[in-house]
Amino acid sequence: MVKKIFGFTVLCVIFFSMSFAWAQNFATVPEKGQVTMVDLGAKNCIPCKMMAPIMEKLEKAYEGKAHIVFIDVWENRDQAPRFGIRAIPTQIFFNENGEEVWRHEGFLEEKTIVDRLTEMGVEKPDLENKG
Repeated sequence: MVKKIFGFTVLCVIFFSMSFAWAQNFATVPEKGQVTMVDLGAKNCIPCKMMAPIMEKLEKAYEGKAHIVFIDVWENRDQAPRFGIRAIPTQIFFNENGEEVWRHEGFLEEKTIVDRLTEMGVEKPDLENKG
């Protein structure tokens, strides 16, 4: 009986967390008061898949320092026209005031992202222990 309850609980948690991820509200992106880097792509696009581990690592590394966001434009179709993207992946960097300061289309390597954030005044994190 305990196993059934535990299994049901796990399924509910997975279902609700997946529902939340699909229904994310990106209205606060870019986050004012903090440098924000937005990667607009799709989970099934090849260059986007190549960037996924980089984005996950940087999201952890920059926690509390910069807002690192991935938006799947195939799941969130209203975001592509909102950000004016023409190709995926597209990375957009916003300053603390929410103003776009740099944009790139295509795969973007970790070093370039870190360099750009550093140029924008964000302290470079210890990347060796973050991913």
